[in-house]
Amino acid sequence: MTPERLGLLWGITVFAGAGARLLSALSGLPGVVLLLLSGLLIGRSGLGLVEPLDLGQGLETIVGLLVSLVLFDGGLNLRLPGDTIKSTVLRILLIRLVISLAAGLLAAHWLAGLGWSVAAVYSAIVLATGPTVVTPLVQQIRLASPLGDVLEAEGLVLEPVGAVLALLLLELLLGDLHGWREVAFGLLARLGGGVLMGAAAGWLLSEGLRRLKPDPSVGLRLQLTLGVLFLLYAVCEWLLPESGLPASVAAGVVVGRRPVTQSDQLDELIRELARLAITMLFPLLAADVSWGELSPLGWGGVSCVLVLMLVVRPVAVSLATIALPLDFRQRLFLGWLAPRGIVTAAVASLFAIRLEQAGILGAGRLQGLVFLTILMTVGIQGLTAQPLAKALGLIAPEDSNEDDCSETTTQPVQVLPDPGQ
Repeated sequence: MTPERLGLLWGITVFAGAGARLLSALSGLPGVVLLLLSGLLIGRSGLGLVEPLDLGQGLETIVGLLVSLVLFDGGLNLRLPGDTIKSTVLRILLIRLVISLAAGLLAAHWLAGLGWSVAAVYSAIVLATGPTVVTPLVQQIRLASPLGDVLEAEGLVLEPVGAVLALLLLELLLGDLHGWREVAFGLLARLGGGVLMGAAAGWLLSEGLRRLKPDPSVGLRLQLTLGVLFLLYAVCEWLLPESGLPASVAAGVVVGRRPVTQSDQLDELIRELARLAITMLFPLLAADVSWGELSPLGWGGVSCVLVLMLVVRPVAVSLATIALPLDFRQRLFLGWLAPRGIVTAAVASLFAIRLEQAGILGAGRLQGLVFLTILMTVGIQGLTAQPLAKALGLIAPEDSNEDDCSETTTQPVQVLPDPGQ
């Protein structure tokens, strides 16, 4: 690919994302939905101006680094006040991990026609909700606490778990792993190793930032943070593939909980860079969608996604929130909002390439079904999230700030009380 065409690819992609953001600001429509549509417009399904695969192996590297930035920002700003909210998140994670994996496998095989092995890979890929989608939605609709905290934490934790599990199932399918024991060991090694390396890097980074005198500009702190983060991701991927994602989250959590000079300015800069990463990545990966991969799925593919949206997610959330102080409105909203995001799209694209190279049947259908899942969940749930939250009375007051949205603050909705209060 010539440098001129490469520059044109990035120019069109960033311009399309920025245009979608501008249209969202002017119209009030969800930004993630417009970003997705902008990618469809400039990609294979539209004008054909952008072909992500032209980036070759660089696509995986670029996507990985930018996603690590988004997950680091999520970990940096993750707040789970009160033991009840923590237990709520943990129960949703564990129950969804079991129910969603099994249900996704059955739905992909029986309804979408994927083979059992490929269906298992699909189920793992779409396991997690996307923090790259959930976080902008929560911020745009001003969702009252604690629902926003629960939704963001769910995506941040399950996103790396789903990506690692999908990779291991792919390696099992390709014959690189032998038996479920190796899959289980690989899952623990990658998640545990990633978290440990991320926590260590986060501690070192926070120490370095803390020891810097207040005189240096916040730009130096930002450069140091990005340098450590990108090096962390690269080393983790080199040692343990797919461990870079849990490492990025862990590093963000550690840095976010340690005292750092000029932390507010640094956090805001990182958040803006994370938004820029989302603005670039969503159109780029959506441009890879081809109607030729979606059309063979037919109503079977649509039915598969609808089952995940309308049956599996609500059932899993209902079981996970039994005996918890959540009212019907909060359970309904938690059971509805589960859009998939950038990591899901990136993993599907890269895995489809590996399956095609190995001559495995169903690679195109796998990618098509994953992107159909993204299109339907982002499109339908993204457009209905704000009206639903408004109808249920789950919108935070406009004059509320982050400190006001706590468990001890009076809100127009029921919140989760701490058992110790």
